[in-house]
Amino acid sequence: MDIFNVFSLIGTIAFAVSGAVVAMEEEYDILGVYVLGLVTAFGGGVVRNLLIGVPVTTLWSQGYLFMTALSAMTIAFILPVRWILRWRRSEAFFDAIGLSAFAIQGALYATKMEHPLSAVLVAAMLTGIGGGIIRDVLAGRKPLVLKDEIYAVWAMLAGVAIGLGWFKSTIELLALFVIIITFRMLSVYYKWKLPRRSLRGAFSASEQAAIRKLKHKKGE
Repeated sequence: MDIFNVFSLIGTIAFAVSGAVVAMEEEYDILGVYVLGLVTAFGGGVVRNLLIGVPVTTLWSQGYLFMTALSAMTIAFILPVRWILRWRRSEAFFDAIGLSAFAIQGALYATKMEHPLSAVLVAAMLTGIGGGIIRDVLAGRKPLVLKDEIYAVWAMLAGVAIGLGWFKSTIELLALFVIIITFRMLSVYYKWKLPRRSLRGAFSASEQAAIRKLKHKKGE
């Protein structure tokens, strides 16, 4: 098994369990657990394949990954609640493992096809965060990867590093794997966030000012 398959396996397990736990939190039945877990594990790869020109049907050739995902979700479904709660406390760490593994896997996929740096970056980002976005949408949640701690940036960083040829050998890729996990966990611990601008408060203040103005006119 080469390094490419190792990262695929790690990411599949981490994201399949993540999707299964979210489904159980939302009180989905066992079918919903499997659907959400599979979407989380493979959704990002499907979107990536569409954008970089890989036939989507190649997904069906990954039989061992499907079996791995199904096994991981089944184990998660039957685990005692206290074990799942323990996993939830470490959820950010396992999510970081999946993010790092899939971002590197997506970047390697694009570089093997000799795509330019921009395509490598997009492939890394979509493979790393695509499944999580689809998972949150299906679970009726706001995609946390777009509003919570810095997340997608680390996947993009992996894409840039591989696209520029900074990490090529197996040892170097494993080092990058650890680096991305470390940065992701640092961003969780220190609550690093990207700049944001919220218009909700401004709109609310504007509406309240309009209401006060209308009441004032009526009083006259």
